[in-house]
Amino acid sequence: MKRVATTLTLILIAAACSAETSQEPTAAPSMTTPIATTTPGPPTPPPSTTTTTLSPFARPDWLGTRILPLRPDENGEVQPTPLELQDRTFETIDLLPRPPADDFLWTLGPVPPDVLARSSWTAECPVEVDELAYLTVSHYGFDGRFHTGEIMVNATVAEDVLGVFRRLHSARFPIEQMRVIRLDEVDDPPTGDWNETTSFVCRPAVGSSGWSQHAFGLAVDINPFHNPYQKADLVIPELASVYTDRADVRVGMILSDDVVTEAFADIGFAWGGNWNTLKDWMHFSQSGS
Repeated sequence: MKRVATTLTLILIAAACSAETSQEPTAAPSMTTPIATTTPGPPTPPPSTTTTTLSPFARPDWLGTRILPLRPDENGEVQPTPLELQDRTFETIDLLPRPPADDFLWTLGPVPPDVLARSSWTAECPVEVDELAYLTVSHYGFDGRFHTGEIMVNATVAEDVLGVFRRLHSARFPIEQMRVIRLDEVDDPPTGDWNETTSFVCRPAVGSSGWSQHAFGLAVDINPFHNPYQKADLVIPELASVYTDRADVRVGMILSDDVVTEAFADIGFAWGGNWNTLKDWMHFSQSGS
């Protein structure tokens, strides 16, 4: 499977969907008002001879740019986790306007044409457009702020998935990035450092010619870098090997019986972290596959 690479391009999106109205608050944030992704900081201190370090939330400028060699199975070469990614706590890039309050804000409706156009959906996908729904939800970030994420899911599970993200918001479980995956990203060369939380991606299952549950919008991946896929010597994302040590618990990881696994279990989604022949700690699906 060709995995997607992280894109750092800031995109301000108009999500003019026919959204249902949430109960808290009564209106979703406007998706047309541009927002700044940085806030003014303190005055620049005078030069110092003391060695300085990056903010714990700073993203390396090389993220998403280093193409990995391919293995015979056409996956990227698994390489040691760079020091900067070993305790990953990066800020969220705001692709949608940040929520105006810390309350859980959401919209739910049909997939808007502009969102569909930048998604991975094509006529060859195993679901029709009207079988999918578009959600925006506020979520907590590793930077300690609330952000607005987006996700396309199968319409039959949309309200249940919305309930999961409501619970993660309440628990302040951090999500680095939550967005719709583009068609051109599906076959991008692997960089092994991506971390998008997502659902619908029109692609085959890993190591298979059959459709993934993601192609039906019936699976959700949460913080893939913190919760990678592992089968024998294959790790995806390919630079996330340090996170295969599940006893070394770090923020963003999904654990048995935590708020993430319990929330998905309550809507009937099985966790890939419980599989026997391989582990897919990021993955939750209705079918269990």
